[in-house]
Amino acid sequence: MSQTVSLSFFRFEGALKRLWAMSMMGAARRPLSKTPDIGFWKLCGSGVGEGFTPTSNPSVIAIVATWPDPQTAVNRIRSAPIFQRYRNRAEEDWTVFLHATSSRGQWSGVEPFVPEDLTIQGPLAALTRASIKPRILSRFWGRVPSISDVIGKDSNVAFKIGIGEIPMLHQVTFSIWPSVQSMNDFARTGPHAEAIRAVRDEGWFSEELYARFVIHSDLGSWGGESPLKHLEAA
Repeated sequence: MSQTVSLSFFRFEGALKRLWAMSMMGAARRPLSKTPDIGFWKLCGSGVGEGFTPTSNPSVIAIVATWPDPQTAVNRIRSAPIFQRYRNRAEEDWTVFLHATSSRGQWSGVEPFVPEDLTIQGPLAALTRASIKPRILSRFWGRVPSISDVIGKDSNVAFKIGIGEIPMLHQVTFSIWPSVQSMNDFARTGPHAEAIRAVRDEGWFSEELYARFVIHSDLGSWGGESPLKHLEAA
């Protein structure tokens, strides 16, 4: 059996549905924790940018979860009551299933992803999570928007989103790329490379996690289609 990671995104339209989604940030925690076979999980809001962003987007909620194997992951996402509740209210939802190939760092004091010895020969996904030190918030948010602008304009990116648990302080970026080369080309140049140097030199984060994944499958749609179709076309 191999650990499977799921990232589920739900889009809500209209004030009442968005208000319901925000109320579930507290109410969904117990049913999520009681979902059979679920391991590590996090319920996240989203931002308006393509990566780390200080401005929240009340329309989109994300759930990150780990499962013991792919079939269990698919079955629980389809049938677990808490996921069905979100799906029934959402205008649109999409879940991508992943296997970690590398994971470095911690999320809330634990190492959530179990890497496998897999060779990445095609598309891959990347997740970065950071807890930002309060004393450097102004410097961090003065620099990071330029990274979001650049990644949003990169035609290689099949999907990208910024999510997080606590606005301003706990931030996650998730992106899908057609190849390791295309992702590395972005990471090693421009504002992103400058920010990475600052992270190391100035100690911006109190906790950080960097993970890469191969893509197993997906369910649902985002923007009217599966984002993975962009990879198939490429």
